[in-house]
Amino acid sequence: METAVLLQTALVERHRSLGGRLIDFAGWEMPVQYSGILDEHRAVRERVGLFDLSHMGEVWVSGPEAGAGLAAALVTDPPRLAEGRAHYSMICAPDGGIIDDLIVYRVGPDRFMVVPNASNREVVVAELRDRLAGFDAAIDDASLRTSLVAIQGPRAAEVLVPLTDVDLASLKYYAIVEGHACGKPALIARTGYTGEDGFELFLEWDDALAVWDALLDAGQGAGIEPCGLGSRDTLRLEAGMPLYGNELGRDTNPFEAGLGRVVKLDKTNDFTGRAALEQVAAEGPSKQLVGLRLNGRAIARHGSVVLAPESPTEIGVVTSGAPSPTLGTPIAMAYVPPASSAVGTMVEVAIRSANAQAEIVPLPFYKRPS
Repeated sequence: METAVLLQTALVERHRSLGGRLIDFAGWEMPVQYSGILDEHRAVRERVGLFDLSHMGEVWVSGPEAGAGLAAALVTDPPRLAEGRAHYSMICAPDGGIIDDLIVYRVGPDRFMVVPNASNREVVVAELRDRLAGFDAAIDDASLRTSLVAIQGPRAAEVLVPLTDVDLASLKYYAIVEGHACGKPALIARTGYTGEDGFELFLEWDDALAVWDALLDAGQGAGIEPCGLGSRDTLRLEAGMPLYGNELGRDTNPFEAGLGRVVKLDKTNDFTGRAALEQVAAEGPSKQLVGLRLNGRAIARHGSVVLAPESPTEIGVVTSGAPSPTLGTPIAMAYVPPASSAVGTMVEVAIRSANAQAEIVPLPFYKRPS
């Protein structure tokens, strides 16, 4: 059997030279860690971290009816976006199941950039082409010619300010602007997946190396660390951010994931999945995503069974779990019935041959200081 050839970002050799441990992630050879997940996690929470996210998709939708077409394809209403702003969105199946979660950026009056997950890029592009048929809009999948570098943490702006012609102080959260970073043309967005302040830099593919090296060099005084996907996962878990394939999937709708606010049922456009999502909104979800704080040191992992206290009755399943470096205790997210989802409810999680007690707590587990 032939071994599948992994896609590589423009930074793969730099990851190797920095001691990054590379793994197969969604068909890409990506760094999972460098110095260690705990060190990298703390660097982002306390100082600043640098990520290669070039495996993510970048799909351009442009034309006079680009906004209307996206409104028909997605659960959100992109025409409401002001130019230079972004929002979190989803593309759903007719039954309301989530095909992927996305970020939509409005870069110009009739120009949008949709960022899907790496594992779903081809499916999302195919769905958009099908759903925008008949609209005066063009779709350009620029994913394999676009690099994405993210600088995240409380000192991210301090590091980036001298290296860009963009006024970062006036760039709001979930905003995007065209400019330069480290002398290279870039789209600079104040977005991220860590729960910290930070910026994502969309670049021409071959410009990533110069930008990465310049940021890493400029950030030495701020304690910058190259970070892999392992710390990105623990950071997003603490911040209560869902991950496709864990919290989100075809068998889950936005209301079950606690993201019903994303679905714009008040928009005039019809959109795929609308009828099913209207029914869920009216009747309520059949399961609910909750946060769990575990007692002791046992770690719940994806797929661990959630039990009613002191009972063998299975009531739910863990979607993500890890030790929280920031809180100093194991945490997890899980789906349980709405009747068992109240904050303060005690449950048990089956971990190997024993059950660990856990309390349902509010999401997110962590919010950065304002």
